[in-house]
Amino acid sequence: MTDAIRANERPNILIIYTDDLGFGDLSCYNNNAAYETPRLDQMAAEGIRFTDAHSPSTICSPSRYGLFSGQQIFRSTGRGGGAFEGPGGPSYLKPDTLTIGQMLKEQGYRTGVFGKWHVGLTWFDKDGQRLGGGFENSLLIDYEKSTPLIDGPNERGFDESFITPNCPNTDPLYVYIENGMVATRASQRHDPKSLPNPGGKWRWDNDAGWMSPGYDFMNADLLFFEKAKTFITEHRKDTPDQPFFAVLSTQIAHAPVLPAEEFNGATDAGPRADFVWELDVIVGRVLDLLKELDIDDETLVLFNSDNGAETVHVNWMREDHDHDPSGGWRGMKRDGWEGGHRVPFIARWPGKIPPNQVSSQMTSTTDIFATVASIVGVSLPDDAATDSFDMWPVMLGQQDESISVRPHLLTQSFGGEFQIRQGAWKYLDHKGSGGNNYDVPNMKRWIIPEKASNAPGQLYNLNDDPYETNNLYFSEETKRNELQELLRRLKASGRSAPMNRKPFQAWKQ
Repeated sequence: MTDAIRANERPNILIIYTDDLGFGDLSCYNNNAAYETPRLDQMAAEGIRFTDAHSPSTICSPSRYGLFSGQQIFRSTGRGGGAFEGPGGPSYLKPDTLTIGQMLKEQGYRTGVFGKWHVGLTWFDKDGQRLGGGFENSLLIDYEKSTPLIDGPNERGFDESFITPNCPNTDPLYVYIENGMVATRASQRHDPKSLPNPGGKWRWDNDAGWMSPGYDFMNADLLFFEKAKTFITEHRKDTPDQPFFAVLSTQIAHAPVLPAEEFNGATDAGPRADFVWELDVIVGRVLDLLKELDIDDETLVLFNSDNGAETVHVNWMREDHDHDPSGGWRGMKRDGWEGGHRVPFIARWPGKIPPNQVSSQMTSTTDIFATVASIVGVSLPDDAATDSFDMWPVMLGQQDESISVRPHLLTQSFGGEFQIRQGAWKYLDHKGSGGNNYDVPNMKRWIIPEKASNAPGQLYNLNDDPYETNNLYFSEETKRNELQELLRRLKASGRSAPMNRKPFQAWKQ
């Protein structure tokens, strides 16, 4: 196997980006999982599985910005970033932000994105005024003035797109958008009671709001897969010598839990396990498609999640099925503790990425950008992907595991609060979770008594205290000051990634 990737060997690249899938939600990550995920376990065995991978935020929209831009959300907003609802926007991806789609398109790739978009879109009313979020504003959209979308995927580096503006089954506006156009306008009021309620509770978080007549809630992820399959199949038929880049962005395992009918009862661990099983089947169908098209050895597949598991999902799976979606880590979606942002990350490329690798390298979703750039031989400009590090040498098995590619790692929780890692040390620049309120009844059971209750921040050594129970804010003052100063510098400098990044051995002859 050669380390060099020549121009005519540039791989197809496919990212499967999942929603609210916790560190413990796959059986290859959790020996005590209440169900199996055989195709994802297979993918991990055929490639590399990261055990210290993190989403850049603990909620979806800022993490998706991180995937597409290689940057933390505060680079766009100056702070945190909420999750869009209704006709919310404009896009976090500003016109002068280089996206991973644009970068690959400039390198000759055909690019597509299919599924949940959720980084903001601009919608106008009849007077040409931009609409803000809010469910009722959906009825004020002037579709002639709003489409083609001025800041949708097709204006941000993607040749083909089939997306929902927000969470497909959670946040109205419920419409499907293809290449910047809405085929069927939102004109019908959605009643959550019109959908199944698995187990009497798992429909939770399916909001009433405005939808396109005939909008398909139950089969959203199967529809996204079929659109991605069509894109890949037709592209290979029409232009087999051109590589493609595709993002398949799923609803699973975001609330509400609405498995497609064929997956109901697929496991013995309830509706959410059936939902994750559906995801596993979809991943299997993707891998099977690559083999059917005889491009398996030509395709890099990356699997990642946008944050940890939802609060009630963690509660119910622990209570009902003795399954911990957080995989033993403290916290869950929205929290700055590990359970909020430590997520699965798997990479597979037969013949290039050696199989059966498990890496403890600290990495972030933002690193996908620089890693892909390295693989295709792009030297990134210093003003692009400013929080992205190259993990290609790790995937190749050529990085000493004792030497961290990343000298530090930034994450942001629900309100935009910062957390920073340096080796085993982790500093949280806030009190408490940074996300969820643990004083409400369904969260009190997970409270861990605070040992430094008057501290304005938190400091942990994850080697000694992986579950973040012993706050060393006062007792390790030197390390705390060091991390506070590092955080200040990384925020002020406009970047956390190194300057003058070059592809790792990409063109060595």
